Amino acid sequence: MKEKFTGMVVLLAVGVVMFMPDPLVVSAETDARTSNNVPRFLAVRVPISGATATPPEHWSATENVAWKTDLPGMGWSSPVVWGDRVFLTTCINTGEDRAPRKGLYLQDLDANKYEKPKHKHLWKVYCLDLHSGEIVWQRIAHEGVPPKPHHLKNTLASETPTTDGQRVYARFGNVGLFCYDMDGKELWTHLEKPRDTNYGWGTSQSPIVFDGRVYLVNDNEEESFLLALDAKTGEEIWRVERDEKTNYSTPFVWRNELRTELVISAIGWARSYDLDGNLLWRIKGKSILAIPTPQAHNGMLHLTSGHVVWGENPMYAIRPGASGDISLAEGETSSEFIAWHQPKAGPYHPTPLIVNDQMYVLLDRGFMTSYDTETGAEIYGKHRIPKGRAFTCSPWSYGDKLYCLNEDGVTFALALGDEFEFLYTNELQEDDMCMATPVIVGDRLLIRSAARLYCIRGAKSSPQAAD
Repeated sequence: MKEKFTGMVVLLAVGVVMFMPDPLVVSAETDARTSNNVPRFLAVRVPISGATATPPEHWSATENVAWKTDLPGMGWSSPVVWGDRVFLTTCINTGEDRAPRKGLYLQDLDANKYEKPKHKHLWKVYCLDLHSGEIVWQRIAHEGVPPKPHHLKNTLASETPTTDGQRVYARFGNVGLFCYDMDGKELWTHLEKPRDTNYGWGTSQSPIVFDGRVYLVNDNEEESFLLALDAKTGEEIWRVERDEKTNYSTPFVWRNELRTELVISAIGWARSYDLDGNLLWRIKGKSILAIPTPQAHNGMLHLTSGHVVWGENPMYAIRPGASGDISLAEGETSSEFIAWHQPKAGPYHPTPLIVNDQMYVLLDRGFMTSYDTETGAEIYGKHRIPKGRAFTCSPWSYGDKLYCLNEDGVTFALALGDEFEFLYTNELQEDDMCMATPVIVGDRLLIRSAARLYCIRGAKSSPQAAD
């Protein structure tokens, strides 16, 4: 079906949904923080509520490493965790991979001009034991020659899987969505027709599972759409056409005081849908790429996108209950449903982090800025992270510190608070190029690099954190 704005009757029906109990509430306030589970992309970047133990503040390739497991192939998907199982994806070239290049650059911009792949690839899903790092099972989801190119810095396994504790759902762009039970039995597949992306850069929009449905957005140069599948059977429930081109932002389920919304950032329009695919509201996009994921805090939705060279870099704080086109008129900075707007503050790759009503915005070229989440006021302006270089991973926090992992595998610890303060660094191995955002699992930190998965954990754990 095509996009259409929903009527009041539908809005009221959706409003009822928010009062139904659901163990997979997806919002910043409750974001998987009642357990140590990490069910989806960017689910846990601060400790769970009431946590008595957190990961260590210092580590290296050998210090405070509980285990590390080498991984074949290439993939920028972050790990997801349920119980004692860790899931992640990779794609293995049976020929020779072209090494990814770090940083931001204009060379090799058009991936359509790269040499076409000739060798068979294996798209794989891995399950590891959280306590030992041993491989519990691995499955080949698909094998063949890649149907479409991807940017030198992207991979064919950049989408983070998602899980509801019963099943794990792994998407490989231009290939399909593959569903397994927790023991690795394939339950269903939903194959994707390969579609062109802008400059052949490839895909990275991760799936999310919520209330018995898997939601998948596929924005490309040919035929963009939003899809809802039955989580148990893989059957299509509904599909909505989207007047969009290539995007990289993962959808977000916003459960607010009025209703439950599915929000997707994009270069044309950032849009909100109800859970039946009806369009609730939209706001005009002003960036040439949309990568950061929307998030919620204290009842408001925070949207951002940007680029280091082209376009505008807007950030918005949006109140619940909006409908129709809520784009600001020229010169406006707020409205009935837009609490505040920063026109040039958004990052390119990393999703900002909110801690204690303060938003920390990490910029790709190694700068940090900070804003008040209630007013949008700048707390401090751009400060360069010493020798930070290039950042793609989103920041995370525990204790009184903020952590930022650059593409060289170096984590920079910063002080939380109203003033910028650089503290120290933690370095991994030389071959640990890092593009996947780490996840907090109780007193563990999982860091995925190009070569391996690390489990960072202190030598001593509190009784509450013990296995």
